[in-house]
This record gives sequence, C-alpha cells and structure tokens, in this order.
Amino acid sequence: MRRTRRKAEETRQDILATAEDLFRERGIGRCSIADIATELQMSPANVFKHFGSKTQLADAICDRHIHRMIDRFALLNDPAPAPQKLGIVVRRLMEAHLSDIKENPYLFEMILMMSDADLPSGRHYKHLIDSLFGEVLKEGVAAGVYTCRDPEQLSSTVASAFSAILHPVFLVKTDPADLHERCEGLIELVNAALQNPLAK
Repeated sequence: MRRTRRKAEETRQDILATAEDLFRERGIGRCSIADIATELQMSPANVFKHFGSKTQLADAICDRHIHRMIDRFALLNDPAPAPQKLGIVVRRLMEAHLSDIKENPYLFEMILMMSDADLPSGRHYKHLIDSLFGEVLKEGVAAGVYTCRDPEQLSSTVASAFSAILHPVFLVKTDPADLHERCEGLIELVNAALQNPLAK
C-alpha cells in the first residue's frame, strides 16, 4: 500500500521532535542530518527540504523552547509593585535557565554553539526579554516609582545589566550561590538607578 502524503507542517514537526530527542540523547555535535533522517525513515534530502542546514534545525528547536518558556512568565499579571516585580522576573528567568542547564543541557550546547550567529531564535529571545522588562518599567513609570523618558528603549539596557546572571556562558561557569548573590545585588542596583536617576 502506498503511504498517504502528509502535510508539510506535520513532517516539519516530526523532524523537529525527532531532532530534539536525538540532540538530547547524543548532543548536537554527535548527531547528523543523516541520523535524523534514518530515525524518521526518510532521506536526508527530505530533511533538508524543510531545514536547509543543521544550524537552521537547531535554531528552530531553540525557538520552540523559547515559546514554551513564555508560559513561565504569566506572573507579570501579579499586582506587586514594579521594583518587587522586577526582582520576580529576574529571579524566574535565572531559575528557568539554571533548570535548563540541569534538565536540557543540549539546549545550552546549541545556544553556545550558535551564540555568535544572528539567528531568528536569538532575536526572538532578545525581543521577549526586552518586552518583559519593558512592561515592568512602564508599570513603574505609570505608578510614579520609576523615572525614565522611554521605558521601551531603556528595557534593552536593563536586560543587558542582567546579562551577568542570564547569559548561558556566565550561568554555566559560575557557582549557583555566587549567582544568587550577584542576582540580588543587580536587582538592588538597577532598582536604585531607576528610582533615583542621575541629575543631568
């Protein structure tokens, strides 16, 4: 019997799921497109039809993970004041990343391998983080707690200030106790700067 033709999106999702499982088991460096194709009983050419390279495939997996991560931040609807909410968001982000290092180390391997490339998942992640901080800043300005002219523009600067506890390189190489101490210090520093801007 001839196999029924599947929709392209179904095949694409099967490739993503299988690649993610194999990357989780073996690591991205020890898994080829041919391995993924064999697991799916299809030709490597069929995989390449949906993803032009292993980098594109890894990028799509990272983006899927970012979509899942968005659900972890429903807490933004919490009625806490902006300075407290800023701390909540930062701590939850850091804990989510630390959890991934333990439970999904293959994701961090991919992120580290692709960190110098300008890929859609990296841009999407940056947009997500900037938006999270932007919402907190806007709430703080509206409540008269924070002083800044353009919360959306400043959100990127605030995100950069927390890179020492959110970037994969620092997370992997820093002792967890030091990370938590650094996290609290940065939250205090950023909140002080937002509430007491330097006079021009």
